[in-house]
Amino acid sequence: MNLESGSISRLVAELSLAERHAREGAARELFRRGRELAESAIAKWRAEPEIAKLLSNDATVGIAVMPAHFSAVRMALGNPRLAQVPPDQDAMEFEWDAGDGAHLDILTTREPGGTGAIARFLAKMGEGIQQVEFLTSDVERATELIRARFGIAAIYPQTRAGADGTRVNFLLTSTPDGKRILIELVEAPK
Repeated sequence: MNLESGSISRLVAELSLAERHAREGAARELFRRGRELAESAIAKWRAEPEIAKLLSNDATVGIAVMPAHFSAVRMALGNPRLAQVPPDQDAMEFEWDAGDGAHLDILTTREPGGTGAIARFLAKMGEGIQQVEFLTSDVERATELIRARFGIAAIYPQTRAGADGTRVNFLLTSTPDGKRILIELVEAPK
């Protein structure tokens, strides 16, 4: 994701600062940038009434970080609860509400050098905005409508288990100016 990589890297590095105000400011800016990019990419989805009805306006921006940085960010935040990620997925994560409506998921690989999605992202792109999540009331229906109306295939052929009992699927899409963004559709447990 080519988002002024230097400044994104700096903001990601600031997530583990001891000073709360600076740490939260970096988190809110990363959220703003990720959300802005995602909304640009999915504006055409939101213009379709049936899809718009299925997608929440709330978003969570997923920030991928190296394992050592993950531990440092988590420690700076007082060791928030780790999400329960399915064992077959090479990932660890925790949620962070940074204030002013800015929600982040801090993500890392369980196995440095592993083959999971987060490990591959870190190896290719380094630390940064990995995905933007939107809640949906029906992940299968939303995924099917997006595929049928916009020709965007989901990353996984079937909805899969996500963290903390959610059901998820992912779609790689682009903004009108060609920037790529991974969108995660998340259905909360019933």
